[in-house]
Amino acid sequence: MEHGPIGVFDSGFGGLTVLKEIETALADNDFLYLGDNARTPYGNRSFEIVYTYTLEAVKWLFDRGCRLVIIACNTAAAKALRTIQQKDLPRIAPARRVLGILRPVTERIGHRSKSKHIGILATAGTVASNSYAMEIKRFFPDITVVQEACPMWVPLVENNERGGEGADYFIKQHIDRLTARDPRIDTVVLGCTHYPLLQEKIARYLPPGIEIVSQGPIVAESLADYLKRHPEIAARCGRGGRREFYTSEKAVVFDKLATLFYGKEIHSREMEFSR
Repeated sequence: MEHGPIGVFDSGFGGLTVLKEIETALADNDFLYLGDNARTPYGNRSFEIVYTYTLEAVKWLFDRGCRLVIIACNTAAAKALRTIQQKDLPRIAPARRVLGILRPVTERIGHRSKSKHIGILATAGTVASNSYAMEIKRFFPDITVVQEACPMWVPLVENNERGGEGADYFIKQHIDRLTARDPRIDTVVLGCTHYPLLQEKIARYLPPGIEIVSQGPIVAESLADYLKRHPEIAARCGRGGRREFYTSEKAVVFDKLATLFYGKEIHSREMEFSR
C-alpha cells in the first residue's frame, strides 16, 4: 500500500496557522504544505480563476502522493471546493479526498452561540461569496449571520504592521461596524486564516462577553475525527512526522514571512505549476 502526506493548500501564508493547529492533533502524520504566493491574493479574483488555480494545486499535491488534501484558504474553499469534489474528483481521483475549512466551523458554530446571532469577520472575497452565511443556515436555520469585510487586515499582517496604530484603527473600525449592525452578536468567527495573528487586538475592541472562534482548532479536531471515521483514508496517510513546504514564490521570500504564521522556522522549496 502506497502512503503519502496530507496536503495542505493555501493561496499564501494563512494556511500555516491552520497547519500549526492540525499538527497539534496529528503530530505523527506527514504533511506537505503548498502556498501559491506568486498568484496571491485570491480574494479579488473571479470564481473561474480561483477554481482553476485551486484545481491546479490539488492535482500538484496528488502528483506528490497526497491521498487527502485540505484547502486551508477560505476563498478557495468558498469558490472552488464543491466543484472539485463533485465534478473533478470522480473523474481524476475517485479514491482521494479534498476537504475545506468552512464546513467544520459552520456545522459547529451554532452550538457556540446562546443569542443565535453570529458575526463573520473575513476578506471581501469570502464575504462576497456568502459561503459562511449559506453554510451556517444549512445547519442552523434559526441563526442570524452578519458579515463584515475587512480588506485591510491581511495587508496589516503581511506588511508586519499589526502592532502599529494603523492596525488598531482598522480593527476597531470594522468591529464597530459589525457590532453596530447587530448588537445581539455573542460569537464572532475569524473567517480568514490571517486573523488569528490579530486576535489579541480583535479581543480588545470587541464588547465584553463575545466569544472569538478561530478556524484552526476546529479544523484540527474535525480532521482527526474524519480520519477516525474513514480508516481507509487514514491508512494511506504517511505517519513519519515529516514536513515539507513548497511555494510558487521565491523560497527566500516565502520563508521569511512564513515563520510568523507557522511559529517556527521554515525552509521551503520553489515549484511551478505545469502549463
